[in-house]
Amino acid sequence: MPSDEIVLRFDKVSFEYSHHKKLLEEAVFSVRRGMKVTLMGQNGAGKSTIFGLITRVLSPESGRVQTDQNISIATASQVIPRKEMELTVREFFEKRFPNKVYDIDPKIDEALEVVNLSAPHDRTVKSFSGGQQARLLLASAIIQDPDILLLDEPTNNLDKAGVEHLTKFLKDYKKTVIVISHDSDFLNSFTDGVLYLDVFTKKIEQYFGNYFDVMKDIKARMEKENRENARLAKEILENKEKANFFAHKGGKLRLVAKRMREKAEEYEENKVEVRKEDRAIRPFVIPSQPELVGEIIKITSFSVIKNHEANVKKTGISLKRKTHLLLSGPNGIGKSTLLESIAGGKSKGAHIAPGVRVYYYKQDFSTLNFEDTVRESLMAEAHEKTEEEVRSIASGFLITSDLMNIKIGNLSEGQKGLVAFARMVLARPGLLILDEPTNHINFRHLPVIAGALDKYEGAMILVSHVKEFVEKIRIDETLDLDR
Repeated sequence: MPSDEIVLRFDKVSFEYSHHKKLLEEAVFSVRRGMKVTLMGQNGAGKSTIFGLITRVLSPESGRVQTDQNISIATASQVIPRKEMELTVREFFEKRFPNKVYDIDPKIDEALEVVNLSAPHDRTVKSFSGGQQARLLLASAIIQDPDILLLDEPTNNLDKAGVEHLTKFLKDYKKTVIVISHDSDFLNSFTDGVLYLDVFTKKIEQYFGNYFDVMKDIKARMEKENRENARLAKEILENKEKANFFAHKGGKLRLVAKRMREKAEEYEENKVEVRKEDRAIRPFVIPSQPELVGEIIKITSFSVIKNHEANVKKTGISLKRKTHLLLSGPNGIGKSTLLESIAGGKSKGAHIAPGVRVYYYKQDFSTLNFEDTVRESLMAEAHEKTEEEVRSIASGFLITSDLMNIKIGNLSEGQKGLVAFARMVLARPGLLILDEPTNHINFRHLPVIAGALDKYEGAMILVSHVKEFVEKIRIDETLDLDR
């Protein structure tokens, strides 16, 4: 159980980036020792920024971030930095400590056991699958045994077994944990409270209780605020109409009209700022390449990785229009490797018909040019659409005009995902290849995305560990790489 000792406090903290985008406005909250807290907010609201302020990688414009001097903090970020991909496992873990740690190998094995991963210490980080890299990130934070553990989307890329191991660890962990995640069942299994970052007010609201109870409280409050605002809007309209009526009568009735206007202004001030960021992206359609007929892709063989060795297996899969294939199997078996080789035209066991446009949604967004602005990235896929049409499609994915001139590399991971989906609509692919498309995406968007994929009329190959998401999509064939 959490103690009464405060280990972290934000005291009127404000923060904005150099491009004058304010993310926090006098944010106030505190976290007690031993608490397990969820940090929530819309994609791009600034959740990862709060982690940067806690670890002092970032400094507030005003206010104070307070922690005890002896408190240790470790972060498992969303993705492994590109510059660390060439490191060996041993070097990757050594970088987590300011000073040399002697006899670190047993400690690495202990941390890897927590996340259910067996990894040779001399193997390079880039050779691991996305799910295995997610486990390495978790283990690299766990090995530090911190007083405050910060986890940014820790279930991304994890299979069911990986999520179960992480959940057990967090339940047993006696110290403080703050988690950013969109996985509601995972969060509800250990959460003591929620910190909600409102993207419009720039404030942080603090709630206590398990995750599902907090969500009910937030929903009930929003419904109450909407009802009250509707009542006030009606009163405002009535008072303005009466004020206009009496104003034309002259004499003392003008004073009555003035009071009516003052009453309307008072009601206007009493209206509550309802959380507008709790909206999902607009429903959308992914146009497919219309002229395609017959076989779009044929898969005759694929490689399976077990015990760090690749073995070739035979299959006979043919995808035509309106055919959706699900690739399944545990982390590290070779799903992402297979998708990448197919998308790049390098798979010996997969043949794509000539003229087929392929759109590849890669889990680390490395198919995007991080130096492009959002506008440049979208216009590159425009296919003769006007800029006005492109901006209209982008707005449906909550990509507003103030984001269009920002470089892709400066977006949050969730915003990169929304840009990738907007590009998908513009691309009009004949073959859609998706590797963990739910990663980093706000849970409110997922039913909309699933609906679009379900109705997609081209050929599709999908990898996803999120069962609830896959169940909403028409799957015509499943290839289990573990069988």
